[in-house]
Amino acid sequence: MGNKNRREFFEELIATQVENAPAKTAHDTVFEKYANQTLPAGLKATSGLSPYSGTWGRNEIIHLLRRTTFGVREADIAVLQSKTVSDAVDYLINNIPAGPVAAPVNNYESSYTDPTGVGLGQPWVNAAYGDSTVNSYRIRSFKSWWVARMVNQDLNILEKMVMFWHNYFATETNSIGDARLIYKHHDLLRTMALGNFKTLTRQITTDPGMLKYLNGYLNTKTAPDENYGRELQELFTIGKENPLAYIEDDVKAAARVLTGWRINTTTISSYFDSTKHDTGNKFFSAYYGNMTITGKTGAAGAGETDELIDMLFSKNETALHMCRRLYRFFVYYVIDQATEINVIAPLAQTLVYNSFDIKPVLAQLLKSDHFYDMNSQGCYIRTPADFITGTFRSAGITVPTSISIDKQYALWNYLRNYLVLLEQDPGDPPNVAGWPAFHQEPQYYETWINSVTLPKRMEFSDMMLASGFSAGTGTAIKIDVLAFAKQCIDPSNPNTLIDFFADVLLGLDISAAKKTSLKIANLLSGQTNDTYWTTAWINYQSLPNSTNTTTVKTRITGLLTELVHLAEHQLC
Repeated sequence: MGNKNRREFFEELIATQVENAPAKTAHDTVFEKYANQTLPAGLKATSGLSPYSGTWGRNEIIHLLRRTTFGVREADIAVLQSKTVSDAVDYLINNIPAGPVAAPVNNYESSYTDPTGVGLGQPWVNAAYGDSTVNSYRIRSFKSWWVARMVNQDLNILEKMVMFWHNYFATETNSIGDARLIYKHHDLLRTMALGNFKTLTRQITTDPGMLKYLNGYLNTKTAPDENYGRELQELFTIGKENPLAYIEDDVKAAARVLTGWRINTTTISSYFDSTKHDTGNKFFSAYYGNMTITGKTGAAGAGETDELIDMLFSKNETALHMCRRLYRFFVYYVIDQATEINVIAPLAQTLVYNSFDIKPVLAQLLKSDHFYDMNSQGCYIRTPADFITGTFRSAGITVPTSISIDKQYALWNYLRNYLVLLEQDPGDPPNVAGWPAFHQEPQYYETWINSVTLPKRMEFSDMMLASGFSAGTGTAIKIDVLAFAKQCIDPSNPNTLIDFFADVLLGLDISAAKKTSLKIANLLSGQTNDTYWTTAWINYQSLPNSTNTTTVKTRITGLLTELVHLAEHQLC
């Protein structure tokens, strides 16, 4: 779906939205009309991976930030404006702080005492399990902590990559159960987010969280469990794009290779139990060159897992599958023949050439003509995480560090609950395939929008411009519209101010006529002379009394309310 059609998709949705609508609504008709149509010629980027040599200005920087961070901040634009496109991309993928990130902590209600002795504000990730009650508190703590990480991210690609890997190696907290295993799995994704894909896949294979999620810890020589052996090939390496690839016997053989891995909940780690391992030879199909992984006894049996990973990564399909997944996450979901030839195949070659290190692939993609092509901009719908945390970051909303840790987490949990309403609960995608928006044909990202989620998005934006929320903490969290406006280089100029808000809030620019209309209706209160606003702003700056403050605040709030209701606000 091209940019024009994307606008039409949202304009009709916004015009016909009905909260608490019946199963079949006006939205559904509009959705089907656009989601099922063939992509028109000229609306899909056809350029390749040649280094980008076009204009490197504010528009391109904002596009890069939208795709690599959650939200766009004026301060981040300023940092990248002093760099070339190549240096800017290198900064985003290399500017990762060294060392571990502070883990989630006990932030439970004051009326509840952690039975394992973890005090308020202390990390629980290495504590004893306790019981189901404290475990449920810890899972909520983990999710709130993760939302805080997204909102408070540094200027780099790390948080987007953590979300990419979480969707790629998808797990569900409800299935893993133990909050400590959930965090350990997440920490692995975070630690390896910009590392080596093959190494990460190997570690994921015996990660205790994944062992629990896909029943690997139940996989024995007498009762092989095929869950992980299947998903390892179907979702994590080879993919489903080639129907003539691996066969059912390959799934069974992989399951036998992986027998014997177990979880130690005391040390929160995995280990290999050779007495549960199938020591027979494992035979793979012609697709894998009729390879045999020779059965091994004792501790040596664990090495069969490494041989399996080596075999899977020897196939070109693994690199191609990974690059398609990266493309759909960072660029666009439609991969036509031209994109496959000009983008996916060269990226896969780069991945293999660099022994499956991720950074060179990201650098090649994010520095390419294809990435900055106008048809690659504003062409997909913001994920809920982009929408919610992006609102915080772009508007400069902060949670005061002066309030107690339990109240801080309560505020982050409130945001997490909004993500649940928008159908992207961090830690709980619907299944092992991840969120449908990243893989479900033909709708892909359009699945983020329906007759429930679109009104909820608008409800959130309106709330943040009005009363905000406190989540029972007594601290109102909302957009300070005056502070937001002061990020603009010249807020006294109504045209400059509207351009600034459009830059950071809208995935696609709007016409000059539309901007003029918004300016007259809001900043000028129906007048046609720009000095009307300029005078109001100068009066506020020189004498910020109640009257002058209310005058500019009301007008800015009206303008922002109209901007966040536009179709373009839903685009990235």
